[in-house]
Amino acid sequence: MNYSIRRLRHPDDYKDVAPLLNLVWTEPTTPERLLEEEERIPPGQLHYDEDGKLGGWDRPKWVAEDEAGQVVAYAIAWRAPWTEAGALHQLVVVRTDLRGKGIGRAMYAALLEWASEVRASRLMDFIRETDEESLAFAARRGYAQERHTFESVLELGRYEADPKLAASIGEAERSGIRFVTLADEPGEANERKLHELYRITHPDIPGYTGDFPWFEEWKKWSLAAPGLRPEWFHIAKDGERYVGVVALMRNEQTGALYQEYTGVLPEYRGRRIALALKLLGIRSAQAAGAPYLRTHNDSMNAPMLRINRDLLGFRAEPGSYKMVRELRF
Repeated sequence: MNYSIRRLRHPDDYKDVAPLLNLVWTEPTTPERLLEEEERIPPGQLHYDEDGKLGGWDRPKWVAEDEAGQVVAYAIAWRAPWTEAGALHQLVVVRTDLRGKGIGRAMYAALLEWASEVRASRLMDFIRETDEESLAFAARRGYAQERHTFESVLELGRYEADPKLAASIGEAERSGIRFVTLADEPGEANERKLHELYRITHPDIPGYTGDFPWFEEWKKWSLAAPGLRPEWFHIAKDGERYVGVVALMRNEQTGALYQEYTGVLPEYRGRRIALALKLLGIRSAQAAGAPYLRTHNDSMNAPMLRINRDLLGFRAEPGSYKMVRELRF
């Protein structure tokens, strides 16, 4: 078939890009949400650190059109200011019925050419573990599996927590821990306390790389993004100190909630605080009428996988592989 590749036209192409992304994302998106996200990001500014490695941020995007002008493929290369030095995230999606016709190969070539121009040193992609065709495509181009992310889903319709597990909430409270939400404690001072909790606990996530966003950027994406509400941030406090958190995000299309983050300070682990926070999150999700909760964990994050799957009953779903290609131009 005949097709042409061009840069994405903002905002006109999002109506065609959203259905393509919904082929590979586990939670659906919309053109409106894609546009809203892009308008929160300033124009790209790349630079290089003292070692000559790529830094800064940018998000170039490409689409492929067929002879009728219909968008049939999409590609993006992106990095945030806190992405590890030298690295670019990437995604290439081709309409399912048009795979195997060279479109993905051409889209990837355009992306790779840009990566070469900006002197990136590695490309990173997350590919569904069941997508054997895409995994083979990546392997032929020198990608290797670096991490395995597990996906888990908890059906909420008839869910009832085991009383022995629910007792973790009272146990924590009797030990001096108090549970609140961000709606109970609004204001920048408390938001900064929450930011500090995220900053301390993020590096303990297996596979986490890069830096951590400064407060204003963290707030933009972790507190003010669509689908987030203050009452869905469950916080564990010891005195005035924030020591643990569970955060939920809603998908307006499905009504489901995503368990976006869980973190407990190292010195407070082993006291079932994370379990208590997750149970409070489940109560919030049920009160909101969510049909299910979805979450992801690195395969090496044994403590969280035990809580989610073994204790709370999350169902295992196909996950994804982090595929990485080291670049030498």
